[in-house]
Amino acid sequence: MSTIHFIGGEKGGVGKSVTARLLAQYMIDRQLPFIGFDTDRSHGALLRYYTDFASPTIIDSYQSLDAIMEVAAEQPGKRILVDLAAQTHHPLARWIDESGVLELASELGISICYWNVMDSGKDSVDLLGKLFDQFGTRLNYVLVLNQLRDDSFNILENSDVKARAQSLNAKIFTLKRLHAPVMTKIDSNSYSFWAAKNKDADNANGLGLLERQRVKMWLDSVYKEFDAVGV
Repeated sequence: MSTIHFIGGEKGGVGKSVTARLLAQYMIDRQLPFIGFDTDRSHGALLRYYTDFASPTIIDSYQSLDAIMEVAAEQPGKRILVDLAAQTHHPLARWIDESGVLELASELGISICYWNVMDSGKDSVDLLGKLFDQFGTRLNYVLVLNQLRDDSFNILENSDVKARAQSLNAKIFTLKRLHAPVMTKIDSNSYSFWAAKNKDADNANGLGLLERQRVKMWLDSVYKEFDAVGV
């Protein structure tokens, strides 16, 4: 069975692309065959950091989006990783509904998982509620609680959205914060996470010994979360 992983969350800056990059590196390290699609026209993260595994997708083109389903149908057993840019939910949802994507996926035995990346703010909680309103039980969900800005998700915990998530069997993934200067170095050097944890002798601005160690510790914690959720 193929699985399509949509990495979404309509709010910008919550860590969708970082989550997609981590999933790509996890699949590489775990030797899980996958194909990536990147919907960000301006600075696609999968295209930048994992060029050999990703291709561009035009979010408002049905023909372009159709390729996602066709690849999943033609290559059973492969995971399909789709990095959704901010403000792409409406064209994606329109394609899903008007094309009968979920019905076809069920017929073909293709599993679809929506990774909803969110920060601790109310906007993220409200957008998650709208996602549940639209798709309900028709999708599998993973809630990615990104601790980039805050490790307290009290607004979610005290909302009825959390209860709805539980009723829909949504899985919870906690994304711990990586030391900000380390992430800045990774991004400025366009490193994959594999490159970030290995010494770059040719780059004077590469990560130092302890910085690489922090990346390794962080990836270990992230991979444990992926193992628990199931990818």
